[in-house]
Amino acid sequence: MKTKVLMFVVVLVLSTSCDTLSKMNLPTNLPTVLTESEIANGLKEALKVGTNNSVGFLGKANGFLGNPAYMIPFPQEAIRAKEKLEQLGMGKLVDDFIATMNHGAENAVSKAAPIFVNAITSMTIQEAAKILKGGDNAATEYFKTKTTASLTALFKPEIKNALDAVNATKYWTDITTTYNKIPLVTKIETDLAQYVTEKAVAALFTQIAAEEKKIRTDPAARVNDILKKVFDPNAIVQ
Repeated sequence: MKTKVLMFVVVLVLSTSCDTLSKMNLPTNLPTVLTESEIANGLKEALKVGTNNSVGFLGKANGFLGNPAYMIPFPQEAIRAKEKLEQLGMGKLVDDFIATMNHGAENAVSKAAPIFVNAITSMTIQEAAKILKGGDNAATEYFKTKTTASLTALFKPEIKNALDAVNATKYWTDITTTYNKIPLVTKIETDLAQYVTEKAVAALFTQIAAEEKKIRTDPAARVNDILKKVFDPNAIVQ
């Protein structure tokens, strides 16, 4: 009899405890705890995803030429040459040059992207933790500061080869040579490869910044587990 009474008491206590706990609405999902290594890997993965998406967006046919936000315009310092040539009935030469210059940038972006991706590995764990807490484009700005000079040095030969392949260099030479023969004009000596390189690198950074912001703010853009974990707004840095 005592045994039955004891069992009844135990069951009553357990049922009462479970009912009390359920009414407390305690959280069932604990926040994600991030290690420094996970932070670094997550940010590097974010930049790789952003770079791949950006290259796919800009490196396709008409990625520059067909996009008003990124189309590389006639060099501003030579705009008078453009206007003069158009006045002289050479508008097609100008149009062909702008088209081939942009197509050259498109080709170069697709070829030089691995150089940019390799630069991602220079980020340290400590820097990654700081970047994670930064603004929507903190990682992009960090790499812009750290790698623009070296990227430009490595990017330019690819740009030049691409420009040569689509005859943009020839068009530029034809334009500047024709213009420079006009009496009393200021001669144009623009480094075309450098000009297109700067525009192409800037376009990549701008697009990567947009991709980074998307990954930080849009859960749907976090395409794998490490991105979902690192960019979880409730995550805690260990």
